[in-house]
Amino acid sequence: MKLYTLLFGLLVMPALANAQTLRVYDMKDYGLKANSSKNASVVFQKVLKKIRAEYQAGDSVIIRFQKGTYNFYEKGAAEREYYISNHDQDNPKKVGMPLEELKSLTLDGGGASFVFHGRMLPVSLLHSSNCSLKDFSIDFKNPHIAQVEIVRNDPKLGITFKPASWVNYRVSKDSIFEAYGDGWTVRHSWGIPFEKETRRIVYNAGDRGCNTKGSFITDDGYVQAPFWKDETLTSGTVFVMRGWGRPTPGIFLSHNVNTTLTNIKVHYAEGMGLLAQLCENISLDKFNVCLKGNDDARYFTTQADATHFSGCKGKIISVNGLYEGMMDDAINVHGTYLKVIKKLDNQTLIARYMHDQSWGFDWGFPGDDVQFIASKTMELIGGKNQIKLIKPVDKASVSGAREFEITFEEPLPDGVDENIDCGIENLTWTPEVYFAGNIIRNNRARGSLFSTPKKTVVENNLFDHTSGTAILLCGDCNGWFETGACREVIIRNNKFVNALTSMFQFTNAVISIYPEIPDLDHQVHYFHGGKKGAIQIVDNEFDIFDAPVLYAKSVDGLVFRNNIIRTNTEFKPFHWNKSRFLLERVTNVEID
Repeated sequence: MKLYTLLFGLLVMPALANAQTLRVYDMKDYGLKANSSKNASVVFQKVLKKIRAEYQAGDSVIIRFQKGTYNFYEKGAAEREYYISNHDQDNPKKVGMPLEELKSLTLDGGGASFVFHGRMLPVSLLHSSNCSLKDFSIDFKNPHIAQVEIVRNDPKLGITFKPASWVNYRVSKDSIFEAYGDGWTVRHSWGIPFEKETRRIVYNAGDRGCNTKGSFITDDGYVQAPFWKDETLTSGTVFVMRGWGRPTPGIFLSHNVNTTLTNIKVHYAEGMGLLAQLCENISLDKFNVCLKGNDDARYFTTQADATHFSGCKGKIISVNGLYEGMMDDAINVHGTYLKVIKKLDNQTLIARYMHDQSWGFDWGFPGDDVQFIASKTMELIGGKNQIKLIKPVDKASVSGAREFEITFEEPLPDGVDENIDCGIENLTWTPEVYFAGNIIRNNRARGSLFSTPKKTVVENNLFDHTSGTAILLCGDCNGWFETGACREVIIRNNKFVNALTSMFQFTNAVISIYPEIPDLDHQVHYFHGGKKGAIQIVDNEFDIFDAPVLYAKSVDGLVFRNNIIRTNTEFKPFHWNKSRFLLERVTNVEID
């Protein structure tokens, strides 16, 4: 890991550089001591008020905690209206540590454990520059996921289960099992089964429903759900019950420049572990979404992705991380297509955020480079253009807006209007990515997703029992509306161990290059790549139980060379794809 540490140090500017005054705010000096029952939310708001009163331009600030546990409650917490990409857009949100409009600030946890109660956003950092978050963990006292163990499974009588000791639960008046906590109740409708001993997701299980209608407490103190019938869930299986909501991430970054996160552990969040949007230059070193050790009674971490980057630019560096037990990807890097709704004149149109979890925040700014894309074929329409003016049309401000009126520097190309399904991609807000030295294991769905035209390097990672595809290069202007085409990708020196143990979306092979293209037959050009050797998969190890290694669709320039493929017998092959290499509309291919 020395190489990654050196690289991290070279690319990240220290938060304290060129400071006039260093101001240190030690939380113990303000009455907040470790391992006390005191509400940290209240004290933290007081300290922030003091910082704002004393801060002068050029100062550097350290907020320091001592090692130990701190409890943050909704009462006394800050209230904020945040619109967060790929999350539920309900407001206001309770925020434990809202860090906003700051420069050269370091939040130094000192090894602290931050425990949150109720439904909260633990940490936010917005409109700030040269800031650092380090050395702390995030957890919730009462997670919104309900973990249970299957006790009996009778084909006629249904499933009998035992909730984990920390789960607050009840059988409602209408006989449905529900978990509850401070200010929240969840009736779980689906979940993921884990093997008790290995903590891996059960082979060929995927997402499972959990119908708890008609539940009752048995004579021996368990919960019996007579209508929950699933032969996959044998006695001893650990089942993680989920709801559909993802209200907030563990850490929210927005409109920041030069942010570093070091030695942080997120043990649970109701949404993503980390969500960053419209940020420039983010560096993660030893950022972990992980269990609390080998003896942790939990089998899950976050409800969604471990880390997620939407509409960022500059460089995203993620090294030396551990990502396990999350209910989605370890990393997802993408932009967002706006859909063209109406053409006003030959240089102006109205465009809309389409996905219900991605709207309400800036999409672009004057001077940004853009391009247009036909949704059905995912082909470019015309050449690049530039934003001249952009303003929301359904709201008075960007906050909460879904539609924008955009005027461009050049005339719109033919084919861009409301009568043809087409989208707009912002090319300025696209990052380079370096993802190295990480461990991704025992998670639902995919290991990593990348959708950026800038250089992406994925190297020296271990993908261990990702239940779906380990690496996905995607692009979609029809459903998720997540941009865009990858032009330069290097995947090297990684080890893949038994991916594809379940079927999920985009799981055609261990590495899937899978843009959503509804009308592939009429596509003329290619979506990904664009030159010889654009996407390189070299010097990797594949230790697999099933056939598919590589799937690619609509790629110009693909290299698969000097990789080792071993076959094991840990699981029985079941995948529909029986080909090592399955290629659809791929040219300039080298497979060796």
